[in-house]
Amino acid sequence: MLDLELDEQYQDLVNLVREFAQQVVAPQSAANDANKTFPYDIVKQMGELGLFGLPISEEYGGSGGDYFHLALALEELGKVDQSVAITLEAGVSLGAMPIYRFGSAEQKEKWLPELAAGQKLAGFGLTEPGAGSDASATHTRAKLEGGQWVIDGAKEFITNSGTDITSLVTVAAQTGVNEATGAKEISTIIVPSGTEGFTVAPAYDKVGWRASDTHPLHFDAARVPEENLLGERGRGYSYFLKILDEGRIAIAALATGAAQGCLDEAVAYAKTRTTFGTPIGKNQGISFMLARMATRVHSARLAYYAAAAKMLAGKDFKVEAAHAKLIASEAAMDNARDATQVFGGYGFMNESLVGRHYRDSKILEIGEGTTQVQQLLIARSLGL
Repeated sequence: MLDLELDEQYQDLVNLVREFAQQVVAPQSAANDANKTFPYDIVKQMGELGLFGLPISEEYGGSGGDYFHLALALEELGKVDQSVAITLEAGVSLGAMPIYRFGSAEQKEKWLPELAAGQKLAGFGLTEPGAGSDASATHTRAKLEGGQWVIDGAKEFITNSGTDITSLVTVAAQTGVNEATGAKEISTIIVPSGTEGFTVAPAYDKVGWRASDTHPLHFDAARVPEENLLGERGRGYSYFLKILDEGRIAIAALATGAAQGCLDEAVAYAKTRTTFGTPIGKNQGISFMLARMATRVHSARLAYYAAAAKMLAGKDFKVEAAHAKLIASEAAMDNARDATQVFGGYGFMNESLVGRHYRDSKILEIGEGTTQVQQLLIARSLGL
């Protein structure tokens, strides 16, 4: 029989991050959101707790844990502040993991210790103005000249790309054409912050995740050494697909936390808010809404647990990650809507946690693979 109880090591981490989220992160969330303030102090403390190094081996300064450790931490942070949670998620799964999975020993030794410590952040340069869900349509180009990659192009919606502690962006770029198939050869190249010709444009004015860092990027003959090629030439597209599969488990965990946070807030409010002399939670219409919210959380958690289990077992988890991302992102959005309804007018105020979740959760159905992309992956697994 399956036992879904967490082992002691996992539960200890949950307890640690839950306390940190409630006592340190939550009190600052409303102000950081309102002022669009990147939470440098919180990031520093998360680094000191070892959260940025959870799935990275001790050899490179990590905690020596696994990807499920990261997912559990993201769920707890996602309950109270999605901006903080996505900063950690992108910093690890999109920033550090490409180097950890595919980098050379020299690249790992150079970049990972500071990334694993949370002292530096890295971005994941995939999306472009004309290449989102169809990432193979990448237009950014890189050519070798005199032992250097010369990069031209643009990226958009890149998280953690413009902070004061951003050290690099891993960029997907066309590096040629496959002569046999005529397909674009896409490679991944490490571009350090401050590289001449690499410009970080002003931050976006976002609907949600307003305390996280997101920028468009421009490359105008940006030059980096040939050894900044990450992994094998021409394997960049497959690398990013693998990173996105892992990232979908992480996003599903974050979304599950958001859905749980909405449920927790709505239940507490329904027990104390009275109308006509009775707590509103006594009304069947409200209680059934809360029951539906609880079921969504339960389903989302089971889905990402299942995907993580297959990943850690070394089995193909692509479809399970798509299930988890689809279920959890919709649970977060639906629970944010219902929690806002329970709170009424107060839920529509930005200082309300459920109001922030309502703005924040929509991007969970878009980033790291839209709902429609997850449906496409699942349909293909059915032979359709």
